[in-house]
Order: sequence, then structure tokens, then C-alpha cells
Amino acid sequence: MVRPYSLDLRERVVAAVEAGESRRSAARRFGVSESTAVKWLQRVRATGSVKPAKIGGYVRPLLEGEREWILARFAEAGSDLTVRGLAAELSERGVKTGPYAVWAFFKREGLTFKKKPARRRAGSAGRGPQAGAMEAPPEEA
Repeated sequence: MVRPYSLDLRERVVAAVEAGESRRSAARRFGVSESTAVKWLQRVRATGSVKPAKIGGYVRPLLEGEREWILARFAEAGSDLTVRGLAAELSERGVKTGPYAVWAFFKREGLTFKKKPARRRAGSAGRGPQAGAMEAPPEEA
């Protein structure tokens, strides 16, 4: 994610312009674009500070309104439910969503899908069981 320029750099560009330097030459001198210098000075005029605005924020989870239905469906279907299948069922209900949103919902709720014991994966390929100790050659009679 992109980070805002440092407060120190912003203050130096604004101070240079307020000292009489043009916005363009101050931008060139400090290595920022001309439009950036202009915007910083507009921000100083509007707010009195060169501090950057807040980036990001809280986004309400998409499936929060369907929580009760999803939990009931999960309890009903149990381990036969798949994330993609549930996303398709939600689409049929008119909720436009994808598998990731469904997965994120289950993660927030602390629900996991446990595999059935019959579907456990085989062990590592490895070499198999170790060979026993070698036997001494039979003695000739």
C-alpha cells in the first residue's frame, strides 16, 4: 500500500513556497511532482496544516446482513457445505458475493471445516519403513 510523504518534506516544500519560491521550482528541488506541491499548499490554505488525510477506514463486512441465514445453513449442512457452494446459494438469494467473502465471514465467526476421517491424506512419500538389520550369511556345513 502507498504511504503518504513525510510531514517533514511537506513542511519544507510549503516553507519554500511561502518564502517566495515558485511551486514548480520547489517541487523540482525537493523531488516531488508539481501537482503534489500545489495540493499541499491548497491543503495548508484549507486546513492550516500539511498533515495527510486519513487513509482507509472501517468497511462493514458484506455478509453481515446474512449472518443468521448463513449460520443456520451451516448448522443444517455441516461438513457437506463448501465455500463456493455457499457463495452460489447466496447469489441465488440476490447477494452478490464470492468465495473469499464467505471464507472471511467464517474466519471472523471462528468456524472451520473439519475434514472427514475417511478423507485424510496419506502420509509423506518418504522411504517407508526402515529396513531391519542385515543377517549374517548362513554358515556352510
